[in-house]
Amino acid sequence: MRLDARDLDILRVLSTDGRITKTALADRVGLSPTPCWERLKKLEKAGLIKRYRAEINLRKLGPHVTVFVAAELSDHTAASFQAFEAAMQRYEEVLACWALGGGFDYILQIVTRDIDAYQRLIDEMLNADIGLEKYFTYIVTKPVKGQGVPPISLIAGWQE
Repeated sequence: MRLDARDLDILRVLSTDGRITKTALADRVGLSPTPCWERLKKLEKAGLIKRYRAEINLRKLGPHVTVFVAAELSDHTAASFQAFEAAMQRYEEVLACWALGGGFDYILQIVTRDIDAYQRLIDEMLNADIGLEKYFTYIVTKPVKGQGVPPISLIAGWQE
């Protein structure tokens, strides 16, 4: 799909304000509502917009701990990687899991109520026969920068 500057503007606005009204979005990107709506539907249909969601302030919700885990698998076959990745989908505490090249096999982002809950989760994973051989725990002591807005124009190859 070929994107132009207006498409990128729509993506940029939505990445910071997913609840914006269609009229306000059209105004922000300099289009009338109907063409803006048509572009938005085209971007959704192309899969460029995966979903709309709220960012929850976990600090206000209750006590919790965020942990990053570097994981190594015992076996490096395609079937082992597939089994581990399928298992990660079943743990709601695993917010994100990235496969890595070089060094560790995966990095997991885990959020649990406390360290005890985290350790119970890891023990469950170790006993689940999902191929987890070693893990290294990194506890987040404070957030410095959260998930920001991706550099949309840079990734799309546009010069501003």
